[in-house]
Amino acid sequence: MRRSLRAAWQRANTVYEKLIFGAWLKYEKQGEELIADLLKTCGKCAKEFGPIDVASHLSLDVAVNSQERILVNGNHISQYVIFTIGNDKIICDRHKMSELSAPFHAMLKGSFSESLSETIDLSENNISPSGMRAISYFSLTGSLYDVPPNLLLEILVFANKYCCETLKDACDRRLASLISSKEDAMELIDYALDENSPVLAASCLQVLLRDLPNCLNDNQVVEIFTQSNRQQLAVMVGPGLFSLYCLLSEVSMNLNPRSDTTAQFLVRLVDFAETDKQRLLAFHQLGCVRLLRKEYEEAHCLFEGAVNAGHIYSVAGLARLDYIKGEKLLSFEKLSSVISSVTPLGWMYQERSLYCEGDNRWEDLERATDLDPTLIYPYMYRAAYLMRTQNVQAALAEINRILGFKLSLECLELRFFLYLALEDYKAALCDVQAILTLRPDYRMFEGRVAASQFRTLVREHVEHWTTADCWARLYDCWSAVDDIGSLSVIYQMLESDAAKGVLYFRQSLLLLRLNCPEAAMRSLQLARQHASSEHERLVYEGWILYDTGHYEEGLQKAEESISIKRSFEAFFLKAYALADSSLDSSCSSTVVSLLEDALKCPSDNLRKGQALNNLGSVFVDCGKLDSAADCYINALEIRHTRAHQGLARVHFLKNDKAAAYNEMTKLIEKAKNNASAYEKRSEYCDRELTKADLEMVTHLDPLRVYPYRYRAAVLMDNHKEEEAIGELSRAIAFKADLHLLHLRAAFHEHKGDVLGALRDCRAALSVDPNHQEMLELHSRVNSHEP
Repeated sequence: MRRSLRAAWQRANTVYEKLIFGAWLKYEKQGEELIADLLKTCGKCAKEFGPIDVASHLSLDVAVNSQERILVNGNHISQYVIFTIGNDKIICDRHKMSELSAPFHAMLKGSFSESLSETIDLSENNISPSGMRAISYFSLTGSLYDVPPNLLLEILVFANKYCCETLKDACDRRLASLISSKEDAMELIDYALDENSPVLAASCLQVLLRDLPNCLNDNQVVEIFTQSNRQQLAVMVGPGLFSLYCLLSEVSMNLNPRSDTTAQFLVRLVDFAETDKQRLLAFHQLGCVRLLRKEYEEAHCLFEGAVNAGHIYSVAGLARLDYIKGEKLLSFEKLSSVISSVTPLGWMYQERSLYCEGDNRWEDLERATDLDPTLIYPYMYRAAYLMRTQNVQAALAEINRILGFKLSLECLELRFFLYLALEDYKAALCDVQAILTLRPDYRMFEGRVAASQFRTLVREHVEHWTTADCWARLYDCWSAVDDIGSLSVIYQMLESDAAKGVLYFRQSLLLLRLNCPEAAMRSLQLARQHASSEHERLVYEGWILYDTGHYEEGLQKAEESISIKRSFEAFFLKAYALADSSLDSSCSSTVVSLLEDALKCPSDNLRKGQALNNLGSVFVDCGKLDSAADCYINALEIRHTRAHQGLARVHFLKNDKAAAYNEMTKLIEKAKNNASAYEKRSEYCDRELTKADLEMVTHLDPLRVYPYRYRAAVLMDNHKEEEAIGELSRAIAFKADLHLLHLRAAFHEHKGDVLGALRDCRAALSVDPNHQEMLELHSRVNSHEP
């Protein structure tokens, strides 16, 4: 999404699009200011989407008319004219003043009586003597440089009244250059809109948008966006009205989807929609907000409008409204109609399940999970139902199914309550501590009770662990590949006096493994904040840079840390960063040396196991299989369970497929979360066992892509093209993975389905526009398009 938004910013056709998309990117990058600061310490400026110079993008378009110098009634016109304002007299050059605008030309050189006068009274024109002197100076020099802001505003109004376009434009630009804060923007924006000053208006808008979401807490700011008419808004944002309100409504929905502000922004989004695609988006979003606000009649009209514009999903909104009115059968029929008229998707069955009972509901939810295993509600419903029927183990197994591949806070909360019902307080404490790691302010029980309060209550029923107990428990969880359990132990350890930097760092590693990158980055920043020394802080800064793709800068931080003190983490970071920043394959020996240096430094077995595992991988890549095997065996001796996978690879490369299979079986037996182990084991057995292992992978973690690709390839080899494409489509329906799209496009090409191949190529290139194989396939297929 960010890449697409960045492309929109880069290719913006107008300055208005440029500032809207730039502000949107800044909003999306909230909390990443530290990364930019760290890059600066490495001598590199982050390419941020900073404010743009609006004035340089908006040029003055004034039609220049030939204005002849004439004699009036045969009399010579004086070179100077005196404007009187009260008791003040301002002497101006008649010709220069006449060139300011057509009205001044008519007044000073035309057929008006003033053209014969040397003195003209302007006392009733709301211009001060100082303002008139500045205008006279501008007529001679074209400059307003030293004019103070209050006088500029006065001149702007005067210039607009007398159609002095060049003077107005100069005022417009000069005022725009003085804006440095939200307060400045708020003070000037009304003038900009009332006086039709595009540079000033756009500059004010830019300042406000770059203060999102904070500026939406200011009622005056909100009033500008909700009360300004179309003409005023066009001065501020040109043709970018729909884009502007897309941004504002998204930010406001994130703050409070039920608020009046959100509703008002979405009303404007509807007003400014010009195409069917824009209308269906606006209608549906406003419909959702009206539904949340219990404004049911308005919501019904909006969802109908979205459906008529082609948005099938809005049928769910209509069905929910019918259910609220007591028309449950009508809701069911609406969803059934959709299911029968299009290729059904998981959400359709999930929605329909809300309007039926018993076996029918269960069947719809099973079908929803088959079509989209990432939907949370079906698992939660089945788990709760099984718990009510006293089938405790089945209830836990059901909720564990989704927690095995998708760390959902709602599912963790449900499992917490299941454990409470079983009076398994240790397990309940583990889950609530995992929840608090991911979101410290999380509220449970439909938002009525803080998770931290539940933790306090449950903790009274669990024996207190010493620091040694915690380390032992963490070691057990880590060895069992139980990442949620490890998270919980680290949360508990953070309450002790132990070094917090190390713990937050370990926590970040777990969160990355659980596919929670935002929480992982927060944890890594906390590690930096709580670092006990300069060299430790530099390591965490290096990992922050590494995890955000700045490998060379991460390497630089590692080297700075090593120059202060040789440590395990600094060498480990340097090995990682060097491997990813260097294109030279010969750097493997350096990486080996760095990992060996790391192992010579003090550390605990959790990290040493990881280093040995990584060292083994490098030896495998270099063809040193015996050295790799030694590393993996040493890692296993200190209970680094994942080393089974590396050792299995060594056996396989030594042509001992049975030993490789047995090694992966050991990992499967030890690991609590073992989808990846089944996937790897499938490579070391015959086709039937491979098929069984990959079916298990899909059952344990339906988001893993390899099993679908393998099954599709086997079907294609057996000339079952439709079944092969169906296997890929099954996964693509809930995960638009690049590799799946690439393979399906190739299958479409093989069948001669040019349009199908092109569709998948274009979808994949939306995910990664620079994917070389995809570009080649697209080019080849595109040449055959009818």
